[in-house]
Formats: sequence, structure tokens, C-alpha cells
Amino acid sequence: MATAQLYCVCRQPYDVSRFMIECDICKDWFHGSCVEVEEHHAVDIDVYHCPNCDAHHGPSLMKKRRNWHRHDYTEPDDGSKPVQAGTSVFVRELQARTFPSGDEILQQMHGSQVTQRYLERHGFRYPIAVHKMEELGLRLPPPDFSVKDVERYVGGDKVIDVIDVARQAGSKMKLSAFVKYYYSPQRMSELVVVPDIAQKMSWVENYWPDDSYFPKPFVQKYCLMGVKDSYTDFHIDFGGTSVWYHVLWGEKVFYLIKPTPANLALYEEWSSSPNQSEVFFGEKVDKCYKCVVRQGTTLLIPTGWIHAVLTSQDCMAFGGNFLHNLNIGMQLRCYEMERRLKTPDLFKFPYFEAICWYVAKNLLETLKESREDNCLPPEYLIKGVKALITALRNWLKREVTEPASEVPDHIRPSHLIKMLTKEIQYLENGNCGSKLMKSQGISACPSTRSAHERRSHARRTARRLRDQDHHHSHSPKAPSNLDIFEQHTQEVLKRLEMGPNEEDASFNLKFNKVSTASAAVAERSLDNNLRLVLCNGRIIR
Repeated sequence: MATAQLYCVCRQPYDVSRFMIECDICKDWFHGSCVEVEEHHAVDIDVYHCPNCDAHHGPSLMKKRRNWHRHDYTEPDDGSKPVQAGTSVFVRELQARTFPSGDEILQQMHGSQVTQRYLERHGFRYPIAVHKMEELGLRLPPPDFSVKDVERYVGGDKVIDVIDVARQAGSKMKLSAFVKYYYSPQRMSELVVVPDIAQKMSWVENYWPDDSYFPKPFVQKYCLMGVKDSYTDFHIDFGGTSVWYHVLWGEKVFYLIKPTPANLALYEEWSSSPNQSEVFFGEKVDKCYKCVVRQGTTLLIPTGWIHAVLTSQDCMAFGGNFLHNLNIGMQLRCYEMERRLKTPDLFKFPYFEAICWYVAKNLLETLKESREDNCLPPEYLIKGVKALITALRNWLKREVTEPASEVPDHIRPSHLIKMLTKEIQYLENGNCGSKLMKSQGISACPSTRSAHERRSHARRTARRLRDQDHHHSHSPKAPSNLDIFEQHTQEVLKRLEMGPNEEDASFNLKFNKVSTASAAVAERSLDNNLRLVLCNGRIIR
């Protein structure tokens, strides 16, 4: 049965991509922008009067606050319901709690010490604090860079997606409106250079091919702006990514929990409970460490660490996420947990499975080279490949019932799994020869790493040419990069025709990820690879 088309007073038809509000008097519908009602303000309106009805019936009636400890502030304050995370009462109680000092687990290091070689030898299992960002290779705006500067670079009219999870609802907000609240397009991305260690270890930077059909994930740069007493409840960063976090000015307090099997099981149980916001997860584990991060400090958080964040002072921070080879098993475990918890795509690492296939293909080459050099790869890599093989097998079986595939083109999944398994069996059978390296060392041996890499590059090139010759002699001509790009472009244009709402997907509150190709491509041109995370004093999850 056909439904009646709704029209605003501007005579433009109702569009799901634009916020509309109904007048409770005349029952007419209006675009929020036409009547100067922001979507995030509309939830606070009890009875709405449009401009015409306002003149005869008075202004709109706002909801009355009846409590300070519940997400729904209109609930009666009769003492029968517990405090929910993120409310002002919760923040006061949190600040009064006592925690073990973060100094018990923090590794205080100079930036020059945080190298890929060091982490490969000693592991990346505990958070690292660095107090001089220059030694990290990190470059950021000066400390006097303000929220108004962000508006100047990005443009105040830029409409951004805002997720207020206290209400489990999304809305849209102009950046200028946030700037106005906070104080009661040039290329900003070029001002930020991520730490060397994040750049060198990143899966996306090392393994994502330029001709991929899937849009390249941009998760390495965020600008986070928060007002005092904003709170982010306990979470694990998407895909078990590691995080770099630098406080430009202000102060943040991190509550850190080690990702032991017991703690991860408790976290999953807590995350799926209906009263999650009423239970402080820090009390369910043996130890929750308090770590104060002040201006000028960079914090590196390893894979899987469970953490909450309190903005103890008005703050601007920069950060980013990266996957890497050191903790592959934990990254996969976090991703599978997200699937079990039915985490929305918006909050997951974009194309996580696709990048795992790319990584598997590259690690196969690494294992072959180690075998050709008669060397034993580092233990963390062997364990990681084993975990990867198990995950890839499960994903391939799942394709039978779930048609949405993230297996990249030009990868033969069954063959790749078979070859990886063969290399692991070769290692486990003790066929590595006598030139063994220490299992916690780096894979280059016995010569210098640079010489090893040059030989590796030459071998890969020769193997690729040999494989191409074999492929061309037994199969039709493979599509060129231009063919792939044309196919990609057609798909993007087709999806962009679905609606204009996708263009605004680039600046998202919390660690939001766009799961469609069109939105991800649009984000490259709109946000210059830098995302804004706005925290307006409400709980963010």
C-alpha cells in the first residue's frame, strides 16, 4: 500500500538523509535546518511548536530534568535505579575511587627507544609512555592549537555524524555548533605525522595494495576534542588495534585492564548484559590501573587492552589505530568477540577480513624467504600465522551461509591457506637447517637486515614474474589495473546514487568506521585522512 509523501514548508520532500521534526500543534513536518532545530537538540524537546504556532501558543516545551544519575534524565529520582556510566553522578563517584597506579604497568621510555626492532625482540604487551614526542617521529600542531583552529581548517558548516550512545541514537551536528558549545577547508591532515613505530608496523601501510577493490582504511589519524568530565566507558579498540594517543593540551585519565583470558571473558559477559551501563566494569576484575596522561605525553596501548577514559580537563588530543604482526592472535580474538557481540559495522575496523587476507599473502612470502635463507622466523610470527590460518579457514566456511565476502580479487583463498599450512608444517617438522636465529629476534639473518631486504625484494620480483608467466600460459588475460579501477569507479558511482547522506560519513563520533565503498572513498576527499572525534560531555561507547 502506498504511503503519503511528507513535505517540508520549503516544499522539499522528506528525505531519510535529512532530519525532520513534526509540530505538535499543526502536525506539519519541517526540515530541522529550515526551522533552526538541531537534531541533537530535538531529543530534549517535549512538545514542539513550529515558528507559526509559536506565535500563537508560545515556545516549545522542553523536557524537565528529574535526575542526574540516569541516561534518561526524565525518570523520577526515587532512588530505585542505579547510577549509569557517563552521568555526572557517575563521574563524581569515579573521581573519588581509588585504583592501583598505572606506574605498575607503564613502561617509561624515550621515543628513540621505541623501535620496531625493540618491540620485535621484547614484545608489545604493556602500555608505553613517552614524554617527548619529537623522538617518536610524531608531528602535531603547536600546543596553542585550539578548537576554533579546527573549525577554521575543516569549515564550520561541515555537518558531522554524532553518536550519542546514552540514547543509542545517531544525529548530525555542524562543527560550528560544537565549537559554540565548547566555549559556553585547508588540509588539516598535513599538520599531523603519526609516530614512526605506528607507521612502520601498520598492516595498512605495509600490506594494503594500491589496486585493491576495497577502499583503503584510514584509521591512523584522529583529532579528539572533549570537555571536562566527558567519559568513554570500558572498551577494546576495534579489531584489537593498538593505539597511539598524544595529549596536545588538557588532561585525560585512562583506566587500564590487562587482556587476560579471564578478563576478556568477563568483558564479553559485561558487554552483552542488559544493565551494562549500571555496572562499573573496573570492579569486576582483579586490577584496574589508573593512568593520568598530561599535556605533551604520548601513550601507546597494546592489542586488546580494555580501557575507559575520563576527560579530567578540557582537552585536545590526537591519536590513531594500527594492526601489526606482534599480536595477531589477540587481534583476531578481539574481532571474533565483536562478531559475537554483533558490533555494528560503524564501530569495527573497516574491511578487517580483507586486510587479513592481504597479510596472509605477504606472510607466506616471508615464510618462504626464511626457508630459503635457512632461518627460523620469530616465534610471535609463527604463532600469528597459525592463528591466521585458523581464522581464514573459518571465514571461508562461513561464506557458504554469509554471501558478503571480503576475500580480495586475485587471491585464491584455499590455495593460500594450503601453502601457509605447508610452510608451518615445514617449520614444525624441524626442517629449518642449522642457521637458526633466536625465536624472539627479527627474521633477517644471517647478514644485515638491509641486505636481506634487498635479496627478499629481488626474490619476490622473480617469483612474481614466474607466477605471472605461468598464469598467462594457462588462463585468460588478467584485468589490468585500469580495468580494476574502472570497475571500482562504476561501483562507487552506483552506490553514491543511493543518496547524499553518505557524503557526511567522514567525521564520526567515537571510532566510527564506514563500511561501504562509496563512503570510504568520499572520506578520502572530505576529511583529508584525519577524523574528528567530538565528545560533548555525554557517555561515548
